[in-house]
Parts: sequence; C-alpha cells; structure tokens
Amino acid sequence: MTVGYHNPYLADSQNPIAHGRCDQQDCTTIAGALPSGGPHAGEALAFEDVQHTWLGPGHFGGLISGVYPDGRRVIWSNGRERLVKLDYDTLEVLATLDVGGGEPSTREDWEAGVAGLDDLSGDEAVGHAVDLASRFMTGLDGVYALLDVNQTLFLGRKTCAVAYAEVDPSDRGSAIVEVARWEKPPEVEGFFVGVNITPDGRLVLSTDHGWLVSLARDFSDHVAIRIPGAAEQAAGHCARMEAERGNTGYGWVRTSLCCDDSGGIYISSVDHTHRVVWTGDRFSLDEADGAWSASYSNGTGRGSGTTPSLMGFGPDEDRFVVIGDGDEVVNITLFWRDSIPEDWEQLPGAPSRRIAGMGPANMGDPSLPAIQTEQSITVSGYGAMTVNNEPGSLPDWLPARGARLLCFFLGHHGRYTPFGLHKYEWDPEAREFREAWVNTEVSSPNSVPYVSQGADTVYTCGTRHGLWTIEALDWTTGEARGHWVLGDSRFNTLGGGVHLDEEGRIVFGSIFGKTRILRAP
Repeated sequence: MTVGYHNPYLADSQNPIAHGRCDQQDCTTIAGALPSGGPHAGEALAFEDVQHTWLGPGHFGGLISGVYPDGRRVIWSNGRERLVKLDYDTLEVLATLDVGGGEPSTREDWEAGVAGLDDLSGDEAVGHAVDLASRFMTGLDGVYALLDVNQTLFLGRKTCAVAYAEVDPSDRGSAIVEVARWEKPPEVEGFFVGVNITPDGRLVLSTDHGWLVSLARDFSDHVAIRIPGAAEQAAGHCARMEAERGNTGYGWVRTSLCCDDSGGIYISSVDHTHRVVWTGDRFSLDEADGAWSASYSNGTGRGSGTTPSLMGFGPDEDRFVVIGDGDEVVNITLFWRDSIPEDWEQLPGAPSRRIAGMGPANMGDPSLPAIQTEQSITVSGYGAMTVNNEPGSLPDWLPARGARLLCFFLGHHGRYTPFGLHKYEWDPEAREFREAWVNTEVSSPNSVPYVSQGADTVYTCGTRHGLWTIEALDWTTGEARGHWVLGDSRFNTLGGGVHLDEEGRIVFGSIFGKTRILRAP
C-alpha cells in the first residue's frame, strides 16, 4: 500500500510531529531492531545498552529535526517546566528554556517520585501516584507539538500558540528563544488541544470548545470557525464534565486532529467525527467541497479519546479516517473519508451510513463490560490496532475515573496490570472490517504503540514482573517477537508513544526523561 502523507513544511525526519506524520498513523517504513533470543525471550539490557537523560516532568514527545549544516540532528522535547534540545546521537542536553511557572522541580524530586512508584505498595502506592499526578501533571499543556522545515517548534498552549527557535539556526547547540506568541481572540472559546499543519504550510489548531483556527506560521493572520454542533453543545458539555470529573480533560473536543494532502482536516467532537476542508483562504463545511459530519457510537457520553488517524492513500485504495468511539467497550471505527460508495448499505448497529466498519476492542472477551483507550489508534496499511487501558482491579475507595491513573503510574503493579492488544483489518475485496488478531499475553498499560513496516513489527512500552519493558509483536500475526527489559519506573512512558529514530532505534519519552535503546536493525 501507499505510504502515508509526508508534509514538506515539516522538518525532514521520521518524527517531526506528534504521532509521526500529519496522518497520525504512528508507523514508519524504516526497519526496527528486534530483541535477541527469540519470541519468548526477554533481553535484559545492560547500562551501556540504554541511553537515558533526566529532563523533568511531562517530556512525552520527542521531535526529530532535519539535518543541520554539520550533517547532524537534534531532538526537541517539550515538558511541563521547560523546553529541551538534545543531541540526536547522545541525548546530551544542548539547550533549555524554562516555560513553566513557579519553582521548578529537581532531579532529587524526580528520583524520589520514581522510587515511590516502585517501592510502595497498596494504598500507599496509589496515594503516591495521586500526589505525583497533581504535583507534576496538573496544568500540563502543549502536549501536541510540531517542528517545521525551518526548525521552528510550535506549541498550542492553553490560550495561545507559541513559536520557539534558535538564536543561530545553523548551530545545533544554539540557545532556544521564544520568537513569537499569538493570543487567541476572545471569540475563539476554550483551550487549545490539538495542532497540525495543512498542505500549504499553515498551522491548524483546535480547542476543546470546538473551534478550528488556521494560523500563518509567522502569526501574521488567522481564520477561525466553529465545527458543527459547537455553538449549541460545547460550553454545556465542558461545564458538565468539569463538574462530574473534576477536570477539563473531557472537553467537547478531547484530542488532536489529523490532516490529509488535499486540505481535509479530521476532528472528533463528543459524538461526531468531522471533515472540515481548508481551501487555502477559508474553512469550508460545505459538502460540495468534501466536508462532512458523521455520528459515532457514544454509550459513555464522554466521546472519543483518540486522535483520528488516516488509512489508505493511493488512488486505487479505499480511504478512511479511524477513531476509537465512545462506547463502554470501545469500537475501532472506520469512516469513509471521501464520497460514500453509492452501493454502500448502512451497517447494522452503525449510527451513520458513513461508517465502514466497527470492531469492538474487547480483547477477545465478548462479555467484557468496559474497555476504553486514551491512545490514538495505531494504523499501518489496512490494519488498525488498540490496547487495553483498563486496570486489572480498582480499589473500592478509588472513583472509576481513577482507572487511568492506575494504568499510567502503576501499570507495573501486578494487581493493576492490564493485558491485551487487539487488531482489526479492512478487506478491500469483501469490503469488510474483520478481526485480525488478539494478544492477551502482552501488557501495554499506557503507551502509544508504533509500527515498523520494514520489520513488520509493532512496538509498545509494556511491563513484566514489576519491571518496565519494550515489547515487540509481529504486526501481521500478533505473535510476540521478544522484549527488552529496561527496569524501574523511570522507563514508564506515562501515556506517551514509542517511535523509531532515523537508524531504526527505539526512542521514547518517559515519566521524567528521554530514553533510547541502542539496538539497530
């Protein structure tokens, strides 16, 4: 199949934007390494096999730059307290810029946080996780970011877009500076959630209240529009979710957005997925321009927790947008991206004729009462996969909304460890979305998995025997291909994704730092 969409206005690398490309698939054509010893062996990595750099809280993403005049690259990382630029080869810190308010935390704080997650047990461990979440993750913004072809880093902070660059763009070690800031106008309601880039090189940002903003990269002009339903529903929904759940993480729009190569922008509100079209000077909601809105199943009332991903790119390929819906047992859901085939009949139980397939991610157990995911659906070829983020158990005193906290911070504790990865695949001949495989032996408590098409392998951060691992599975069959044993909670991805660098080595952001496994194909 045709490889996904590479936007020429992004930095020329494998990972210039969260989820890898504008299509948000989390896959690459590069071949990745495999653990030694076979599918059931764990390769315990020695100190010299792993690079780890302490950075501070919230450094989940790592954007790889293009090549500098000296022929080398850097990795940009945005965290809760500071931006960091790392040497691509060594992960040595080259430059930092403080962006958080208040007194910054210290390495002593980070190491104590990790130690508590590993050494405490029972309610003490849960209390420690609650403390870490409130201390280090509350108020986190700018999670979604992109690095453009000029090596400028763009973040959508809560009420503004910010551009960061280098004092000397030709020097990899040059200091980081804020070069521009654009405050959103009062009529654009809500906090910024997602950021992407259109084929003409303009930023596109979304808010949790359902606004889209097209912004020139020099911040010289902008265009804004509400997506369908926002005016009537967004403010009320956000207020209810904040009252019920005590946070703003369940907005009317919860996740980022994806872009195609013809101006299509895909974004999910609480019970619809939308295609809005950027024409070059305006947003269009007109069907004549290819725009549409389609409802999806939403039994929880909280909506989709996954950033939309694109599937299919060639002229003769079926083309879809993929989400995880809002049902108690999340369905991997395919929407026809372009015109719905004339002879297509609405699927039984599907809330929209535009839906091409609904695959319940029940991890092979049809009686499973609930399973949700906070990770974007991993897509490669016609395959789409998700993971289990439901803890193995929940303390009686902890509200149900605390389930994510257990998987994110304490997924390596046996009583909370979730198991399972579930893949579906589109059959273009039969025009059916079918189960491809289920693996219930591997755990992926909170990581966004990533596919190496070159190795036919999907990687994720897992856990075994109380230690954190990187797991490798055959993308075609779901069978284990081995795992690397990393160690303590400093290697917990905490909701971030793994990806491959330009040499096919695993790189990922972790709870307080950045890690690379020094294994190449």
